[in-house]
Amino acid sequence: MTTRTSARCQATAEFLAAPWKFATRQDYDKKANPDGLISFALAENKLAVQDVRDFVNNNVKFENDDFNYGSTDRLPKALAAHLTDYLNPFLPIKPEHIRSTSSCTGLHDILSWAIADPGEAILLNRPIYGRFELDFTNRSQVKILYAETDAETCTRESAVQKYEEAIAGAAASGISVRAILIVNPNNPLGQCYHRNTLVGLMTLCQRHQIHLISDEVYACSVFKSEELGAVPFTSILSIDPRGLIDLDLLHVEYGFAKDFASGGMKLGALVTQSEPILMAVDSLMRFHGAAGPVVNMACTMLEDRDWCRAYIERMRGKIATAHRHVTEQLRNAGIRYLPGSNAGFFVWVDLSDHLPRDCDGEVNAEFALAKLLVRGRVFLHPQEEHGNKPGWFRLVYTQDADIVTEGIQRIKNSISQM
Repeated sequence: MTTRTSARCQATAEFLAAPWKFATRQDYDKKANPDGLISFALAENKLAVQDVRDFVNNNVKFENDDFNYGSTDRLPKALAAHLTDYLNPFLPIKPEHIRSTSSCTGLHDILSWAIADPGEAILLNRPIYGRFELDFTNRSQVKILYAETDAETCTRESAVQKYEEAIAGAAASGISVRAILIVNPNNPLGQCYHRNTLVGLMTLCQRHQIHLISDEVYACSVFKSEELGAVPFTSILSIDPRGLIDLDLLHVEYGFAKDFASGGMKLGALVTQSEPILMAVDSLMRFHGAAGPVVNMACTMLEDRDWCRAYIERMRGKIATAHRHVTEQLRNAGIRYLPGSNAGFFVWVDLSDHLPRDCDGEVNAEFALAKLLVRGRVFLHPQEEHGNKPGWFRLVYTQDADIVTEGIQRIKNSISQM
C-alpha cells in the first residue's frame, strides 16, 4: 500500500532530491580525523562564533516570559538602533518598520506568499545564493527567474538593462514579475553593489511597479580589502527614495546568521514602511514567529552597543585576515579567483580549465569535478550559485587558516592529477 501525498508535496520532494542539492558537511580534524572531508560550502563564520558564544554565556539571563507566548517590542527597538548604526538610513528606521521572523528563510516564505501568486515570479541576478529557489518556490509555488548577468558586471550599473530584458522576456512568456531580489553585499562574489546600480534598480522597479527586496544580511561583514576595485557598502536604505521608488515597494532583509555568526539562532528581520507588506507579515507570523529565548539572546547582544560595536570591529578584522590568507593561498596554488571582494565569507574561484571531459556518470562536467574533489577529500558545491559560466565555485574561507591551507592544497592535488 502506497501512502498518498499531495501533488505539491511530491513536486517539492522531487526538487529536493535533485543531484548535489545539499552541501556535504565537514568532518575533518587535523588530529582526530586527518583524512576527513574539508568543506568550503557552508557560509558560516567560524572565526567569530566563539565571541558570540562567550558573550551569551556570560550575559544572558532568561525570564519566565521568554518561555511563554508573550510578545515584546524589545527586539524591534534593538534592531532599529543597530541598523541605524550600520546602514546609514536616509529615513529613520523606526521599531514599527521592523518585523522579526524565525530566520530569513521563513521571511522569504512570507514574502513570496505576500507579493506573488502561484506562477508569478521573483527576479534575481546571476550568480547568486542558490537556496532562494527553495525558499520562494517550496510552498508558494512562485517562479524564480534570472537576469542574464555575469560575475564581472552584475553589481554594476550596466546590469540594470539585463533586469529590464528579463522582465520583458517574462512578460512575452505570460509570466508576471512581482519583485526583484538582490543580495548586497553579494553572495557568492563578496562584492558590494555600486550606488548607481541600486538607484537604477529603484527606478526600474518604480517604473514597472514591482517590489525591490535587498537582502543585506552581510551588511556588517564588510572589511578593509587590499583588492583593487573593491566597492564600499551602500545600503539601499541610505539612498533618498524620493522620486525614485514608492516606499510600499522597498524592503530590506536582515538576520543574525552572518554578521553575528549565529545561523543556529534562526532569526531574521524585515525592514519596510509598506503597510500592506507589514500586514501580510503579521497575518502569517503565527507560522514564523521568533522563539522567546532566541529573541532574548539577540536583544542582549544588540542592546550592549559598546560590546556590539567592538565585536563587529573584531569580526571584520578576522575576516580581513582570513581573506588575505585565502587569496594568497589561491595565488600560490595557481587558482584564479574574481578580484575586488571586500565582504562576506567567500571568494569566487575559477576551475573552468579543469572541468573533466568524462562526466563519470554525472549529468554535467561541474558535478563530475565536484565528485573528483570529494575523492580528494575536499568539497565545493557545484552549480549552487547559478553562475552562467561553468567551472566557477564559491569557496568559504572563514574558518581555521590551517584548514583553508590544507583544503586548497587538496584542490590543487586533485586537479593536477587530471
